[in-house]
Amino acid sequence: MALAPATLLAAGWAPSDAIGEMVRRRARDLGRARYRPVDRPLQASLANMGYDAYRDLRFRPDQAIWRAEGLPFQLQMFHRGGLFRDPVDLFEADHGRVRPIKFSESLFTYGQQTPGPLPADLGFAGFRVHAPMDVPGRFDEVVAFLGASYFRAVAKGISYGLSARGLALGAGEPGEEFPAFRAFWVERPAPGARSLVIHALLDSVSTAGAFRFEVTPGTLTVMEVEARLFPRRPLASAGIAPLTSMYLFGPEQPRRYDDFRPEVHDSDGLLTDDGHGGRIWRPLVHTPATRVRDVDPGPARGFGLLQRQRAFEAYQDLEADYHRRPGAWVEPLEGFGQGSVRLVELGARSEAEDNIVAMWRPAAPLAAGREHRFRYRLTWGASPEPRTRLAQAVAWRAGSSHDPRRRRFLVDFAPLPPGGLHGVEAQASATGGSIRVETVQPNASIGGARVSFELDPGTAATSDLRLTLVRGRTPVSEVWMYRWLA
Repeated sequence: MALAPATLLAAGWAPSDAIGEMVRRRARDLGRARYRPVDRPLQASLANMGYDAYRDLRFRPDQAIWRAEGLPFQLQMFHRGGLFRDPVDLFEADHGRVRPIKFSESLFTYGQQTPGPLPADLGFAGFRVHAPMDVPGRFDEVVAFLGASYFRAVAKGISYGLSARGLALGAGEPGEEFPAFRAFWVERPAPGARSLVIHALLDSVSTAGAFRFEVTPGTLTVMEVEARLFPRRPLASAGIAPLTSMYLFGPEQPRRYDDFRPEVHDSDGLLTDDGHGGRIWRPLVHTPATRVRDVDPGPARGFGLLQRQRAFEAYQDLEADYHRRPGAWVEPLEGFGQGSVRLVELGARSEAEDNIVAMWRPAAPLAAGREHRFRYRLTWGASPEPRTRLAQAVAWRAGSSHDPRRRRFLVDFAPLPPGGLHGVEAQASATGGSIRVETVQPNASIGGARVSFELDPGTAATSDLRLTLVRGRTPVSEVWMYRWLA
């Protein structure tokens, strides 16, 4: 898809609104037409590159967009090749005027690779945004858009980890469809600007879409996201604001891997807002079989995949820096309506495979032939979720009991609630079998409390376990929930 530059200003529109309206109209027109796949083949020398060879294709920082002008943001592009074969068209938008960002071999270094003569219209696979964040005057990566509709971001002191997507279709189901961003319009920032605005055009067999991202980097990197979808056919399995992560193993599961690292994961739990001022924490697990759960049905509410374990000793990985991986929190703002948070847990052979998806699933299919608008805030950082006075479930363990028919669980909460553990008790329940709480005692090593309980599953093959700390009738901790499988 080749998109020519054009003057987009119209009476009554600010430049950003004009560009957004142009992208919306393109998406609407695409949604009304039959899907046409991108037909821009990639030569074999690039398409057949392995991981290490592709890493040799590096953008030259001295060629970054807006570097010479000294603006507060810079753009660097990704080369097509390896897994990233499809092109995206990139444009700079400046006061309503659009300029294509064109490919040139001079923008890249190729290391040991000699792909041969490359066409002038090769295009790019994606791009990344740089801005001063950790060190004044040094431009660090903030957000990257690369592959299908995937993007990911970092925050101050935090490295890359989990990803987000523009849209998920059938995640965890046979024949999953992967919509892709086909073009981006990046608004030229003003001197001193703290945010960058990015517009994107999405397309796939089932739907087209127009997206707007307003990115503000910092201790928490905040993205204001607007998505407008124009389905070609009803979308019964749409995932809005999808997050994608990896969970291979943690200390609470039996060892399946001969690995020096105690834990390997980008995220260790799903946190959801219960809609009544409380929160529910669901620790992630890795099982060979696919598990798909719709949780917390009702009006839209916040959710996120978090990395709560921040101690290097828990991972012992000097390269992956799992203790510095970000969490991501979704705050629905408009258009979500009734639905549920869907959690998909897949099997994985290694940490190179993303096997966790969390997303908002509307209760009703998105009808074809009409526009569906969603707006949400996506926050990245060490603790991107809103603050709370409730104690958090920070760790858990499970093992055999003295009675072979039972399983013993230990759950740690921190910090201690105001007033300590005076008058605090544990409320526990199970959807299958029975639970007996043994102790609620201080855990000085974390400044919190440890709850010990036993599950007698009886004849149940599965049981949803629920645990919270209360003082009287008032919760003083979030809810810990875990699905036990025989």
